[in-house]
Amino acid sequence: MKRFAGFLLPALLLAFISCNSNSTSTTSDSTATSENDTSASSGSTANFKLGVQMWTFRMFSFADALNKVDSAGIKNIEAYWGQDLGGGMTGAFGADMNADTRNKLKQLLQSKGIQIVAMGVITPKDKAEWIKAFDLAKDFGLSYITSEPIKTQWDMVDSLAGVYGIKVAIHDHPKPNPYWSPDSVLAAAQGHPNIGSCADIGHWARNGIDPVEALKKLEGHVIGVHLKDIVKFNDTEAADTVVSKGVIDIPAVLRELKRQNFNGMLSIEHESNWYHSLPDIILTRNYYEEQLNKLQ
Repeated sequence: MKRFAGFLLPALLLAFISCNSNSTSTTSDSTATSENDTSASSGSTANFKLGVQMWTFRMFSFADALNKVDSAGIKNIEAYWGQDLGGGMTGAFGADMNADTRNKLKQLLQSKGIQIVAMGVITPKDKAEWIKAFDLAKDFGLSYITSEPIKTQWDMVDSLAGVYGIKVAIHDHPKPNPYWSPDSVLAAAQGHPNIGSCADIGHWARNGIDPVEALKKLEGHVIGVHLKDIVKFNDTEAADTVVSKGVIDIPAVLRELKRQNFNGMLSIEHESNWYHSLPDIILTRNYYEEQLNKLQ
């Protein structure tokens, strides 16, 4: 308390000066603009951040895909099992990577300032495979695992997730996938505090579901998001397009996520223009940043 009192008078003086300076100061405005620019360039707000689902670059090795993510100025990724590592590393990303390979991959990620926030979409067949998945997630410091778990495993998955402190986000592929509807994801989350939703807004739209309404239904359970856009609503075969060029109301999605105080990652997942999609990812990032600025 004495230390707080020592700072009270300077703090009051600073507050008085600030209140009488108004917002006309060029220096102050410049500083605020700089802070906003820094936030946008990192793809982050106070609540959520931007990433790339590495499936976007599935035609390339993990190392080459990481270069593309880096070129797009994005620092978070969602890895997927089975992507060849490349970059002098043998094998593919997944639970079977040995200690030497994992260390090399960690060094590569660190050199680029990129972190793996999540991985998926996976469907382990039994508890042993789930433990291997959680061990890998813990090793790389992941926040959550994206999955479409076998329904009889909900209790076991939730228990393991609690032990490891790593959430499980249920993904929604198109019909006839068992999780195509937000109702099925909500059912899995009930009574399972460590299970929630990886809200793939593109697949919801393919299933004829309004992504904003689905998000509202899953409020409090949204762990991660797959950020994408499609060319036609209510068509399970609808093609991907660049975010903002399709039928999904992206600004409304972001507004709803902000309203919910979403604190996870939006992973860009662009399943089109496979060999030359980097410019599309950059366009998506720029659009995302524009929309973030409007949410400030």
